[in-house]
Amino acid sequence: MVLIGAHVGQDDPAAHAEEVGAEIVQFFLGDPQSYKGPVLPDKPVEGIDFYIHAPYLINVATTNNRLRIPSRKLLAQHLKAAADLGAKGLIVHGGHMGKDDDPAIGFDNWRKVFERMECPIPVLIENTAGGDNAMARKLDNIARLWEKLDGFDVGFCLDTCHAHAGGEQLVDLVDRVLAITGRIDLIHCNDSRDAFDSGADRHANLGSGKMDVEAILAVCRAANAPIIVETPGEGQADDIALLRKNL
Repeated sequence: MVLIGAHVGQDDPAAHAEEVGAEIVQFFLGDPQSYKGPVLPDKPVEGIDFYIHAPYLINVATTNNRLRIPSRKLLAQHLKAAADLGAKGLIVHGGHMGKDDDPAIGFDNWRKVFERMECPIPVLIENTAGGDNAMARKLDNIARLWEKLDGFDVGFCLDTCHAHAGGEQLVDLVDRVLAITGRIDLIHCNDSRDAFDSGADRHANLGSGKMDVEAILAVCRAANAPIIVETPGEGQADDIALLRKNL
């Protein structure tokens, strides 16, 4: 059976998991909008598997040294902290380039990350919703990124909302992703508040957004990977129950 869980607060992840019926959890280590280093939980996370989501600000692809260098440092800090805590993996967004930048430089910058950084647990690169020069919004760019990362043990996190908002149809999405990455380590199962190809990263509870729930379920079935809902908290228990009933 596939494990189903939720993104929860870091103050007491195990307790939050129990509240919503989650079998696994994901949480941040501190402020996701800050370059400050990771903040560890007050007590060990016991009795449940968990993933750590890296801060949103990390952008190791950019040509801007003032962003790329602290991003690399922050990614390494969170990877070590996640590994020390016993996390199953660290999720990080693919990042983006400036409007007029050559995306090839961004793919090269991603390769340099793995050339210079030890990975005691898997780093899972996540597809993103917006940006015209994003490294991981469209599957063609994800293919270029994975070609550049050939030889490294890099995982993939597939977000359903991001795919929809990023302009990728859910039909046969898993097959198309697997043809590129060879693996899907985690599913972020989210509905979207916005229309297809909007570029907007705004999650909704399952069935309350603009996406077809049956198409979302089909992605989850085909991927056969652990599932995390990153939906509004008041509806997470219902989202998990819906997934458990239908999967």
